[in-house]
Amino acid sequence: MIIDCHGHVSAPAQLWAYKSVLLASRGSHGRGGVKVSDDELRAALNHSEIGPKGHLDALHDHGTDVQLISPRPFQLMHSEKPAKLVRWFAEECHNVIYRQTQLYPNKFFGVASLPQAAGAPITDALPELERCIKELGFVGCLLNPDPYENSGEEALALGDRYWYPLYEKLCELDIPAHIHTTSSRSERVSYSVHLINEGTVAVLGLLSSDVFKDFPKLKIIVSHGGGAIPYQLGRFDAPSLRGRGSTRFRDRLKLLYFDTVLYTAPALELLIKTVGPDRCLFGSECPGVGSAVDPDTGHTMDHIRPHIDGFAWLKPEEREMIYNGNARKVFKLKV
Repeated sequence: MIIDCHGHVSAPAQLWAYKSVLLASRGSHGRGGVKVSDDELRAALNHSEIGPKGHLDALHDHGTDVQLISPRPFQLMHSEKPAKLVRWFAEECHNVIYRQTQLYPNKFFGVASLPQAAGAPITDALPELERCIKELGFVGCLLNPDPYENSGEEALALGDRYWYPLYEKLCELDIPAHIHTTSSRSERVSYSVHLINEGTVAVLGLLSSDVFKDFPKLKIIVSHGGGAIPYQLGRFDAPSLRGRGSTRFRDRLKLLYFDTVLYTAPALELLIKTVGPDRCLFGSECPGVGSAVDPDTGHTMDHIRPHIDGFAWLKPEEREMIYNGNARKVFKLKV
């Protein structure tokens, strides 16, 4: 079985129209809502929008059995004001995802986005997280380490006690947080570059703190292979060897999980060999950034299963960990 832990919602146009109205009115027209039929929700999953095929067809072609879907991060506008815009839009995204999980109960599981409004206490995001887990049956959440969206004001590192109420709630609910940035307001640093930077910063903030001492049951997944961490491992590992009694940096990586949303075989190989197959969850973000056709293979770049299948050095049981075993454990999936 293939479980893709990293997918995003393919939604009808009404959801994006709703966002544009919220932004245009700054919420002065009230909360409103997204009104779509089941047929329109199905059509969105069969419409070719990002890649050459629709969402369901792409998953079928890739042999993906189950996918965890969350709101599309670059749409989440965490730095917008007033904060109610962030919350209202996240709620509607979740409602759409919930309905698709009901239409395709054997295919999709929901993952929430925390309605993180820049500058607001993280506790403000917890009621919607609880609704998603307890009422909608979602199995995890996204965590944006930079709700300011690269606008010039720095967010607190993930080791800061600002985040502790969230970590406490994650442990209480026994769900993982999947680190994933939203947008970038910088013209110099694109969304993709910001995503890689913040993944790296998130790992360093967590592993240089007492978070896992204070929350030993906390489960954190880092998206897109951990940013620059595997590639620049030596830069962070060397200083950890100088301190007496400190745990080596590469060993501390075992406190985290990583998804495999990388689009080349060498990058995937480096990730798995660096953190170990027991810390990797299969993810493809299909359809998404990698849904462009690679002329060298004739497949979209997010069809990464052939790369992992081709790693002869992986044991069969390790491959199964990556494809489904780790996801079942971390998200408590009964599939």
